[in-house]
Amino acid sequence: MKKRTVIQILLALVIVGLAVWLYMSIMKPVKFDNEYTKRRDACAEKLKAIRTLEDAYKVTYGCYTGSFDTLFDRLMHEDSMKVVNKNINYDKIPEDVDINEMTEADAIKAGYISRVTEYVNPIENLRKNKKFTLTDEEILNLRYVPYPRDKKYDFNLQAGFIEKSGYQMPVFECLVNMEDLLSDLDHQLVVNKIAELQQNHRFTGWKVGDMTQAITDGNFE
Repeated sequence: MKKRTVIQILLALVIVGLAVWLYMSIMKPVKFDNEYTKRRDACAEKLKAIRTLEDAYKVTYGCYTGSFDTLFDRLMHEDSMKVVNKNINYDKIPEDVDINEMTEADAIKAGYISRVTEYVNPIENLRKNKKFTLTDEEILNLRYVPYPRDKKYDFNLQAGFIEKSGYQMPVFECLVNMEDLLSDLDHQLVVNKIAELQQNHRFTGWKVGDMTQAITDGNFE
């Protein structure tokens, strides 16, 4: 093989190598951003479900809980949610009576309205809403951050009270830090993403609720 031919082959290999390197350099951040978005959305779905359960817990017990074990066990196994249903007894209302012009207390006293108190399982009560269709197993797995696949992290769940206008307001917060969620991705790209969020004064992770104010919003919404 002639020397010139060898040089041409080597140059061709170098060009191909550079092209591959350039492609990878361009695509690496793009793939990272796609993965970042996918993981954000997966976390958001779990955090919204956890918020739904915490809201049900608060309706039942008057406060939030900072324990997944307590949250799941009480909601799934205790028939303790008080539900009061109001029934209008149309057959007892005279034709010349308009209950809309009466107070509810007077209507109840007259027998035109009756209240029925039931105690139902909170999870089953939630499932009456077709938007909440998680199985018991899926509910128990809500505590785990969906990524990375090779490690298992719990969401960080806290609950307590803050004082507002002289009242003790129940609050909760459930979150995952970016370091845990992206721990199996390129370290430098993760560092860059966290720095970008900090520069924009944003929380470096995903969460619902807040321990310093009575809100249940998620920072992904």
